Amino acid sequence: MKILSKIQIFCCILFIFLFAICPTKALAKEILVLTVDGVIHPPHAEYVIKGIKKAHETKAEAIVIQLDTPGGLDTSMREIVKEILNSHIPVIVYVAPKGARAASAGAFITLSAHIAAMAPGTNIGAAHPVAMGGEKMDKTMNEKVTNDAVAYIKSIAQQRGRNVEWAELAVRKSISSTETEALKKGVIDMIADDLQSLVKEINGKRVKTVVGEKTLSTKDVKINEMKMNFRERLLNFLSNPNIAYILLMIGIYGIIFELSNPGAIFPGVIGAVSLLLAFYSLQTLPINYAGAGLILLGIILFILELKFTSYGLLTLGGVICFVLGSIMLFDTANPVFKLSISIIIPVTIVTALFFVLLLRLAYKAHKRKPVTGVEELIGLRGVAKTDIDSRSGMVMVHGELWQAISESEIKKEEEIIVEEVRGLTLKVRKAE
Repeated sequence: MKILSKIQIFCCILFIFLFAICPTKALAKEILVLTVDGVIHPPHAEYVIKGIKKAHETKAEAIVIQLDTPGGLDTSMREIVKEILNSHIPVIVYVAPKGARAASAGAFITLSAHIAAMAPGTNIGAAHPVAMGGEKMDKTMNEKVTNDAVAYIKSIAQQRGRNVEWAELAVRKSISSTETEALKKGVIDMIADDLQSLVKEINGKRVKTVVGEKTLSTKDVKINEMKMNFRERLLNFLSNPNIAYILLMIGIYGIIFELSNPGAIFPGVIGAVSLLLAFYSLQTLPINYAGAGLILLGIILFILELKFTSYGLLTLGGVICFVLGSIMLFDTANPVFKLSISIIIPVTIVTALFFVLLLRLAYKAHKRKPVTGVEELIGLRGVAKTDIDSRSGMVMVHGELWQAISESEIKKEEEIIVEEVRGLTLKVRKAE
């Protein structure tokens, strides 16, 4: 009986212990952290939307979007903003780490957050819309686009109770503010040194979501960082202007090499795939068509060098056009979209060598007289072994006896030259 009593007591204690800790685990909350670093484009929009949906599925306490961007596509930015505005779970946009910025599209995203925060040494603003693809907007179109952006950012600022006047000036005048200025002007809600400080700071904050007010409880909350998957990382990688430029060059090399050597297949396949990937990348970048034209002109000059002797002048002109076109390729003052000179110089050298050396060799090989097969007989000298006329005769060519015909009579032992191969009969003429 005593043994049974001890077992019963132990089971009761164990049951009470499990009952006490299970609810705690069941109610454990987490904060989902998303990191958006770079140009706002479709991969980032897909990543953020997927993250917000995951937070709803797991019933996270909040979502933190750590943001560092120079701007990006209007369509992608609007997709992100729409998802934030309609989120049932509070979304905190945190401009970080130190030295980061929320420029252009980043300003819209930050203002749309339930809580907007910035790290020390960061800035926000400069949200005037610009045309992508190297297009220049006329006065009327520029006014339409600007007014549309102003109305959008004012609507966001009003909904979140932020400084509407500053939001309008960020679009119309491209003003930008530091984190301290933004806090004083009511653009953001707080400044936090790091993510841990931010989580502590937002504890107890009341925010208004589409389903009503919610008080954030972030004490002892678990921070769960959600990274991009392989597909999203790949698409994000391809959106780098330097990568787009290299893919474009590889595509051009492959296609030209395939056209100069039909049937090689591999260069053509690699070139076509590279061009398609480059076109995907270039759709998110501000292309200057004058720069693209100079690159094309440089390639044409390289090709002309293969067929004409210019003593290097065409190659020099091609190099100059190629370098200038590469520098001008992306039409923007934003350094994020600029090509690195450390990429331009090696690519230019490789391109010049590709055309001047490799394609020259291929071109010469294409023009070289055949050294195998019956085609090699054309132009060779031989000796008539019988009299030859337009109907019959025999010649010795390349150590072999061939039947031969000739438009003019040729005497035995006279030297001949092969003009044409007709099956197993050679058409010859008398050698001068």
